[in-house]
Amino acid sequence: MKNKPTRAIGLMSGTSLDGVDVAWLETDGERITHFGPTAMLAYEDSLRADLRRLLDLAPTLAPDDAFLKDVEQRLTYEHAIAITLAGRNADVIGFHGQTILHAPAQHRTWQIGDAAQLARLARIPVVHDFRSADVAAGGQGAPLAPIFHAAMARDLPKPLLIVNIGGVANITWLGADGEILACDTGPGNGPLDDLAQAHLGLPYDKDGALAAAGIVDEARLATLLAHPYFNRPAPKSLDRLTFSALIAQATAALQPADAAATLAAFCTRAIAASPLPAAPLRVLVGGGGRKNPVLMAGLQAQFAAPVQPVEAAGWDGDALEAQCFAYLAVRSLKGLPLSLPGTTGVARPLTGGRLQEVIL
Repeated sequence: MKNKPTRAIGLMSGTSLDGVDVAWLETDGERITHFGPTAMLAYEDSLRADLRRLLDLAPTLAPDDAFLKDVEQRLTYEHAIAITLAGRNADVIGFHGQTILHAPAQHRTWQIGDAAQLARLARIPVVHDFRSADVAAGGQGAPLAPIFHAAMARDLPKPLLIVNIGGVANITWLGADGEILACDTGPGNGPLDDLAQAHLGLPYDKDGALAAAGIVDEARLATLLAHPYFNRPAPKSLDRLTFSALIAQATAALQPADAAATLAAFCTRAIAASPLPAAPLRVLVGGGGRKNPVLMAGLQAQFAAPVQPVEAAGWDGDALEAQCFAYLAVRSLKGLPLSLPGTTGVARPLTGGRLQEVIL
């Protein structure tokens, strides 16, 4: 039955490469009737490093590459462990996998993870491969969270802007009459994470301390914001490394703190530069970036409306993306759309995902 609630576990490993988020919820694919446990399993440093290496290698990797398959199996096992942290049984698992390449202009999007192995380990059917159908139909394949955001924000005043700052930053704009528009805005934490790793030996700029100690180089920031991506109309989406060469050039010879301050400003100003049909009444921020005071202050400087972490609306910012893929897994089972013309540029509302049954 279409309206029968389904118990789902969602898994998300984002482009920040920090670990696996897991969340349990119950939904009929439209309304979310119950939220359950959430958890996060941090990756070991060796897996995180190998995943980061895969991002650089992905454009030239063969699907059967030995290094790729080894990392994929380790990644899948980590996801299986994460499922146990939810502490509840479920009818379906939403398994996003790890994006290592996203090039919709070439009709390519690549998420690694062995769904058959995960279904065997968990003894639960798995919905996976959420993006390929959209890309094959001419869509961007991202972002996929907007329909979930709309469900979460059903009773909130609108227009509302939801910003996600992960490795890449994206927005969902929800209009008062039900409009949903979305796009990737530019880099998120990804370049800041790489900078912190290179100069501090840390996986990310904790509390924005490095960026807070620096000064924005406005000339180099202008060079970054002149990238042709920002003149393209939405919907549009990015790969984690789209700006890597330009960022390396623009931050060359800068002190690390000044480079971090400039990259933080690049993230927030690119978000604010996204054209919106109307000014939002409120800006809610999810993703790891909401914990960076420099990014949050930079965003508030760009908007007249209050800029707040999603927790201000009663949401769990650490679990939001995992909850999203639990929700989308149920929508996939029920044949409901995962993407819309206003979110990915696909010609019509489109479902997606593939079901992997348990094969022992």
